[in-house]
Amino acid sequence: MSKIRKFEVVENWARKNEGVEIKLPKRATKFSTGYDFFVPTDTILIPNKPTFIHTDVKAHIPDDEFLSIYIRSSLAVKKEIVLINGVGIVDADYSRNNNKNDGNIMICLMNTNKKYITLNQGERVAQGIFQKYYIVEDDEVEKIRNGGVGSTG
Repeated sequence: MSKIRKFEVVENWARKNEGVEIKLPKRATKFSTGYDFFVPTDTILIPNKPTFIHTDVKAHIPDDEFLSIYIRSSLAVKKEIVLINGVGIVDADYSRNNNKNDGNIMICLMNTNKKYITLNQGERVAQGIFQKYYIVEDDEVEKIRNGGVGSTG
C-alpha cells in the first residue's frame, strides 16, 4: 500500500518533450490547495480544437486518494480556456507499472475564444489537488490497471 505523495519526471522512454527541463508541480503560496502544473513547451491553442499537453510529470498517490486536475481560474476567465473533461482524475495506480506512458499526466485543453492563444513554456496551466475517496463495503474489484488513459475499459 503506497503512502507516498510526490511528483517526478516520467522515465525517458515516456517523455514527449525531449531535451526540455520539466518543472515539477508546486504550490504558489503556503496556503494554496493546488499544485500548479506548467506548460513544458510553447503551445498554440487553436479555437475550438482540443489540445493535449503532455506534462512529462507523474504522481505517486496513496492507495485511497486520487489527484484531481482543474484548469487555473485565470486561464478560464481571462483567456476562455477550458479543461475538456471538466475535471481530470488521476487514479492512484495510473503511474504504477504503466508500460504505455509511465503515468505521464496529460492535460487536454479547449480554446473557446475565437483567437489563437499561445501558452508559453513555464506558464501555469492547471492545478492538481490530492483528494481522499471512499469505497462501499461490498466492493470486490480485483482488476489491475495495465496501461494509460482509457486502459480500465
